[in-house]
Amino acid sequence: MADIDVMIISGLVAAMFRLATPVLLAAIGETFAERSGVLNLGLEGAMIAGAFFGFVGTVFLGNTLGILTAVVAGALVGLLVAFLTVQLGVDQMVAGLVVTLLFTAVTSFLFRIMFFVPGRVQYPTVPPMEKISIPILENIPILGPALFRQDILLYFAILLVPLSAFILFKTKWGLIIRSVGENPRAADVMGINVYLTRYICVIISGALAGLGGSHLSLVDVGTFRDGMTLSRGFIAIVIVIFANWNPLNTIWAALMFGFTDALQLRLQSMLVTIPYQFFLMLPYLVTIGILVIASIRGRLEVPSSLMIHYKRESA
Repeated sequence: MADIDVMIISGLVAAMFRLATPVLLAAIGETFAERSGVLNLGLEGAMIAGAFFGFVGTVFLGNTLGILTAVVAGALVGLLVAFLTVQLGVDQMVAGLVVTLLFTAVTSFLFRIMFFVPGRVQYPTVPPMEKISIPILENIPILGPALFRQDILLYFAILLVPLSAFILFKTKWGLIIRSVGENPRAADVMGINVYLTRYICVIISGALAGLGGSHLSLVDVGTFRDGMTLSRGFIAIVIVIFANWNPLNTIWAALMFGFTDALQLRLQSMLVTIPYQFFLMLPYLVTIGILVIASIRGRLEVPSSLMIHYKRESA
């Protein structure tokens, strides 16, 4: 294989992993939320909040604190969703969509207040996050430079996959989460705090979505733009369904989306005579395909109490 072909393939694989990272982080977090019985449609709002506040935090405080700011912002979005759905009993779909619309508008408004100057063409940017090379492994042909010369958030997302599966299926806390999502009343009788468990899981989903959003602004683009998440929060929810609510399976659907997204970017530059909008559709067509495959495959282990509000009876 010619060196140029190796470089092209390696670059495509590297882009696949990089573009899959935001949706993978969000999907892992959403798995916790849905396993506890809460559909967090505010995931998109948490991602856009993470993208914005991660960028702002990096501009004013530096890269590390910028990432932390994104996580906190996403967690607060998750807290708001949890308050509306778990505490007040608002319909989970309605609450999530309202929160997403709210933070889409708020981040756009704040960005203009903080950074917009009439006549300015260039907006503030941040230097790309430093890549970490893993010795020896980075020298593997094609896969080495693509996977073992990446940013720390990508490594964290990959390590989070088996860790999350271990927590959900091999620990007492994971059993508590799953019992709350299957039969909250029985869990309550056993002395489990259903409200607290759901609060924690939804906050985790928001925090990881915020972290995924920060990857978009700090790694992929280096700045913030309105609507830059491009519905990746909703795509993460589809990935959770395809993964059958198992974190180990989320990585495959996320990589499928990442590959299609990376491919369409390259096709845009190669096939310039075709309107670019056709290529932009590809990742979302793949998402629809994932839903179709999940429905045909059947045997979905949907948590029994997903989207069902639990209200504790008075003694």
